[in-house]
Amino acid sequence: MDAQSYSAALADLRTVRDQIKRIRAVLTKQEADRDKLIIQLASYPKAKAERIAPAAGLGVADVVALAPALAPDSLAVNDVLQPAAEPSAIQATPEVVPSPPPQAAAVPTMTAAAARPAPPKAPVEPAAPPAPTAPQAPRDLPSIPAGASGDAWLALTPGLASTRPNFTQQARSTVFLDTTAGILVHRNQTHHLDLAGRSAADLLTAVFHTVPDGVERIYITAGDPWHQGADRHPYLRDAVAAWLNAPTPGWRTDTGRGRDRMAGHFVHARNPVGRYQRENSEEHVEIRSVGEWFDVDGDDPHIVRDAFVLLWQALRRHWNDAVLMGSPSQTGRDLWTRTIPTRGEHADGFPVLSEELRGLLHATAGQGRNELITPPRVPEQLPQLVEYDRTFAYAKHTWKSPVGTPRRITAQTFAAWSEKEQTRALYRCGHWQIRVTVPDTWNHVGILPAPAPGERAWHYPAAPGTMFTTWAGGPEVHTALTNPLTPWKIEILDGILWDDGKPLDDWAKKLKEAWTNLSAQAHFQGDPQQARAAHLASRAVRSILLYGIGGFAQRPRMVTGTTPRTAERDVPPNAEIIGFDDELITWQKPTGFSRDPNAHPEWAASIWSGARAALLTQRHRDDNTYAGALHTEPGTVVAFRTDALYLTAPQHWPHHNQPGDYLLKGYLAGPVTAPTTEEDLLALRDAGRTALTQNGGQA
Repeated sequence: MDAQSYSAALADLRTVRDQIKRIRAVLTKQEADRDKLIIQLASYPKAKAERIAPAAGLGVADVVALAPALAPDSLAVNDVLQPAAEPSAIQATPEVVPSPPPQAAAVPTMTAAAARPAPPKAPVEPAAPPAPTAPQAPRDLPSIPAGASGDAWLALTPGLASTRPNFTQQARSTVFLDTTAGILVHRNQTHHLDLAGRSAADLLTAVFHTVPDGVERIYITAGDPWHQGADRHPYLRDAVAAWLNAPTPGWRTDTGRGRDRMAGHFVHARNPVGRYQRENSEEHVEIRSVGEWFDVDGDDPHIVRDAFVLLWQALRRHWNDAVLMGSPSQTGRDLWTRTIPTRGEHADGFPVLSEELRGLLHATAGQGRNELITPPRVPEQLPQLVEYDRTFAYAKHTWKSPVGTPRRITAQTFAAWSEKEQTRALYRCGHWQIRVTVPDTWNHVGILPAPAPGERAWHYPAAPGTMFTTWAGGPEVHTALTNPLTPWKIEILDGILWDDGKPLDDWAKKLKEAWTNLSAQAHFQGDPQQARAAHLASRAVRSILLYGIGGFAQRPRMVTGTTPRTAERDVPPNAEIIGFDDELITWQKPTGFSRDPNAHPEWAASIWSGARAALLTQRHRDDNTYAGALHTEPGTVVAFRTDALYLTAPQHWPHHNQPGDYLLKGYLAGPVTAPTTEEDLLALRDAGRTALTQNGGQA
């Protein structure tokens, strides 16, 4: 291509850009007109969501979200299944429920019939909380206290709300360092460093000798220097803590400053953060892993630098004050605050829930589903192993989130409602304490999470007749009641209900557009290095959304510190010792919830629930089909891993490179020995991805 053709192509590109903007404007107006028509149709007394939905090209849930009065009278089946054979039974009087039988060790594999009958409607039963029984697992989930003390949990935290910032973030001077090759990239310059023993002190000395004007952030692109001496420690975290807390002459641990700074080092097995301040100076610096943003595969620091430049440029198209902060989580939440409206209903910000309710959500709303299904529930020799990964999955579930002051819905309140009111409530943003019974004829994977031994462990009971009590979000309750096989029995014990809102919609749309543009650059870019940089930048956008959502969950904070061995009595009494050497004791202790104005675990819980439900069943409207684990034959699901599904047979699920689509990620021809540990699964995953790449992406 010569200069003339290059200029002509640029002109064509601008024309296409303008056409896209015009088409998008038209589409936005048409969608608004469609929504107005739906609301207008809802005023007709005999209007039904199941008739309006196909006319609008939407699902029933989408129509009900626009016009709540159109909620169907029951949650029997979705809008493409045949009508149920029996009416739904909603009992006003709770039944007496016997103690759950012990769960069977395995669910026998059964072959599904070619044509399944339409499932009967599921009973949704209000019930009083069960009488105390012998614990079924070491971990019990909390409940909201009865009476006024429990009602107080629903009050918002006074004087604490997410508001739009009135300041501009400051960019930090950043360098990229390969500690294996000793290559430092600073802006457009490349330097070769002698890192000596690769300790934190060696890195700081070499970098600040090379860039005397000052650096505020050092990204490690390769080498993982904090894993030095790992063989001398029982756990990798101990090696990381030792590296971070080793003496750094001329420097001390940063104690924190400013709006976006956190005090002290962050000990993490693979992506730690070292925070240092020069003694007798205001000079601060962070040492971080670029692995927080994306996985590198031998990429040199120049490509990583270019990826960050492309990322910043992509975000600047949507936020004129966008700044890349130290982590994708910090960046995501900062960008979100800059989408908080300055006018309208939420101009005063989004209030923060009470600490008690945040604690309840922390304890009862898990994140991704991670489950390995082992023989005899799957064959010992798998005919093949196929990996499907949901593309940019969480971006699919940000269109609706809970807002406003929550309401408590007790079993008695739920029982007093009509069936239509109960159904409408389960369509809305809520978090429900439920008692679950697995159908006697069930022969597939579990649907609802139940607490398992361990601080935050969950499992998914699937044995027929199993009963358990748990908390679940609306999407998972919907799936249990309307799944394409057999409805589960759900009893409402307690619940929290919010108004439906869109606090994350604008933020997520901008990130999705940035991701789409960077993905297109990676696909069409002729320069392999720039194509790779664009791919890494698209992965960074994914991390911004993924970890930004995780940041809303605002887990109770854990502080890490050190105490000299000679002052062992000064270790805080409630601290856990996580490592020690001849000089220092390293400890950590919980500090509870901070007064974080951007703490919204209700948003994270809603998105995670939707993502777990979509692993089981997800409708593709444009293709008029469904995808997910419950649309496979029983006995073919091997594992769930956050956004990924591992099966023993390929599926013909549509993939249009849209958020939530199932992408074929790996394929291993059989026979394959069924994995029995996470290490086995990860080894097979890596082998399957390599094999698929070598086969040109074809299973």
